[in-house]
Amino acid sequence: MNAHVPLPRRQALGMLGGLGAVVAALPASAATPHAPSQRRKTVTARDGTVLFHRDWGDGRPVVFLAGWGLPSESWAYQVAPLSDQGLRCVAYDRRGHGRSDDPGRGYDYDTLADDLSAVLETLDLEDAVLVGHSMAAGEIGRYLARHGDARIAKVLFLAPIGPCVTRRADNPDGLDPAMFEQFRQGVLLRDYPRWLEENSGPFLTPETSREMKDWIRGMMLTTSLKALVECNRALTGADMRGDVAAIRKPCLVVHGDRDASAPLDFTGRRFAGLVPGAKLSIYQGAPHGLQFTHIERLNAEILAFARP
Repeated sequence: MNAHVPLPRRQALGMLGGLGAVVAALPASAATPHAPSQRRKTVTARDGTVLFHRDWGDGRPVVFLAGWGLPSESWAYQVAPLSDQGLRCVAYDRRGHGRSDDPGRGYDYDTLADDLSAVLETLDLEDAVLVGHSMAAGEIGRYLARHGDARIAKVLFLAPIGPCVTRRADNPDGLDPAMFEQFRQGVLLRDYPRWLEENSGPFLTPETSREMKDWIRGMMLTTSLKALVECNRALTGADMRGDVAAIRKPCLVVHGDRDASAPLDFTGRRFAGLVPGAKLSIYQGAPHGLQFTHIERLNAEILAFARP
């Protein structure tokens, strides 16, 4: 079999011409390789867990925290463009997710909040904007409660889950904790890949491509099963109302009105109602995974909110 079969001259020229047009249309920052990063640092948590992170761009730092089961790569469509628009975008993998260490422990909100602190301190981030999707809202709330807000300028909650989803005496609208345990035992610990396949539809929109769904599913399949179960246990068992109510930084809550994972009235509105002066931005027709389905609108909102 030939190692190389020459293309017809006309086809080859057409391909080269198309490539030239693409390169010419790119901004100079995209067409020219960036200089090697001078920020190569290893983020190590208090217990020695190494946390993988990306650190792109310059300007006000924006730290992205992914949702349950998702790694930092899930922010690709935000970090790539926004790092070229005057923001320093930092995204890291939660322990047991993506390329971070998987120590088999530390999936409670206190430890996860301390992990966020390790990222901020190691990279010496000041005046930062925190952007947390889904369960990461709890990490942000607990970080601010444990470590204070001296390093933080603003907070953006994206489709947050919580602040208290389990039924309690003072939270009668919450859900039965037995239901969550049944999900962990009967779904996560039995056939998580099948559950992902069956639930990709509600997480996204009918217009989302099969390829995008497969990419997201592939990312979630790299997450440690131990991390999935324990993070779900932390998320469903936590009462973050006090932490969230104590936030005193400018806060924006972005939520879709067709979020099947975190219904707007049960979660997003409650977050916005707890934080003094918080603003609620509702996306009509948007699901839980709106960072994949409403990319342009969300990026514009993050950029406008994050700029000084």
